[in-house]
Amino acid sequence: MDFGALYDFLFNTYAGIGCLVGAGLVISLIACVIMERRTRKTFVDRQGDEDDWSFFDDEDDEDK
Repeated sequence: MDFGALYDFLFNTYAGIGCLVGAGLVISLIACVIMERRTRKTFVDRQGDEDDWSFFDDEDDEDK
C-alpha cells in the first residue's frame, strides 16, 4: 500500500476518519493514565478523605 492510498483512506473516507478519531482517543486515554499514575507517585502525602471516590483506587474496599 503506497502513501497516497493510505492518505486517501484516512482523510477521504468515513472509516478512515473514524480510525483517526479512535486512535486519538486511545492515545489520549493512555497518556492520561500514565500522567495520573506519575502524579499519584509524586504527591503521595496529599490523599483526600476516605469517602472520596477515585478511578485509580488501589485499596480494597471489600474488606470493610
